[in-house]
Amino acid sequence: MNQPLSSLKILDFSTLLPGPFATMLLADLGADVLRVEAPGRPDMIRAMPPFDGDTSAWHAVLNRNKRSLALDLKQPGAVDVVKRLIAADGGGYDIVLEQFRPGVMERLGIDYAALRAVNPRLIVCAITGFGQTGPYKDHATHDNNVMALSGIMSYTGHRTCGPVALGVQVADMGGGSFGAIMGILAAVIQRASTGEGQLVDVSMLDMTLAWQAHLASQYLVGGEVPQREQMPLNGGGVYDFYETKDGRFLSIGSLEPKFWQGFCAVIERPDLFGPGLQPDWAMQQQVKGDVRAVIKTRTLAEWTAVFDPLDVCVEPVLTVPEALQHPQVQARSMVAHVPKPDGSTQLQIANPFKFSNAQAEYRHIGVPLGTHTREVLAEIGYNDAEIASMRQTGMFGQEK
Repeated sequence: MNQPLSSLKILDFSTLLPGPFATMLLADLGADVLRVEAPGRPDMIRAMPPFDGDTSAWHAVLNRNKRSLALDLKQPGAVDVVKRLIAADGGGYDIVLEQFRPGVMERLGIDYAALRAVNPRLIVCAITGFGQTGPYKDHATHDNNVMALSGIMSYTGHRTCGPVALGVQVADMGGGSFGAIMGILAAVIQRASTGEGQLVDVSMLDMTLAWQAHLASQYLVGGEVPQREQMPLNGGGVYDFYETKDGRFLSIGSLEPKFWQGFCAVIERPDLFGPGLQPDWAMQQQVKGDVRAVIKTRTLAEWTAVFDPLDVCVEPVLTVPEALQHPQVQARSMVAHVPKPDGSTQLQIANPFKFSNAQAEYRHIGVPLGTHTREVLAEIGYNDAEIASMRQTGMFGQEK
């Protein structure tokens, strides 16, 4: 079966999470992704526990289906290697993903302008915290910093404790990774009609601001500044999480009147139906207090058994093992068996995209740095003597 992205060839210079997660999803769908990594400064992800043998599980996931080229970009001959890789009559990698700070690619001699001269069809996607322009373009940042500057954390959490650190990297993945995927694929579609590539500038701050397009209208149009526990979806109403008798939690998302009415009937508190629909904050908090008291009377398993057959938007807060074993997750095949070099497999989260006429494929877990260095260099025309000379200069370290 043909894969959706089998025509794409991507040169991946990214590290850590945003870029590698994006190219992992693209590689699952058939894109030929070549990971370019400095031999003396390997990606920190390689050292993140837990380990499966000598391989970090994080690295094994984020770099599955990718080949690995060890290349010291500061070496004089590295620019020639990159240019051969992106040349139409060379490697044909006409998409580049990079995650350096603005200006780094230019200092290395492989910025968009330099590479476009070799291949006008080239698409370069640059993921940064703040984009290629503006006063913050050179600032170092991490996910929580971007979330803070975007305004999201000003109305996330509780009034009594303030912002709460989230367990997943929303700005990195929702902003950087999916921003890159959308930007690259949009540029590919445009290139199909124009024949020209372009630079795709992905700012994680821009993307997290875009996530708030609907909420920001409260201020931009109405002049109202969002606050914690003020809105129906951030704890201002019954929509929230409630502790059960055994210290677990139940999520209640019964926003619409029909769901809320059904919920009130189940907990035998029909008197809460009217007050629960009132926009008054104090009234909402009183209703929530009554709901908390009811939910505390049974265990999570007991409440799950009650609500599971009903259509009222109530679900248990699951642990990761429970979520992965959930029948819906199992039915959607969201845990994949990915081949390892020894012939066994490693369990990984599967690609989330489902198609009627295609499917993701899992060829191998992430490989050791430089596994495909010799193979790739030979493909773009370097002979054995040239490769040996490059190795002696330390251009690609101790390749495998």
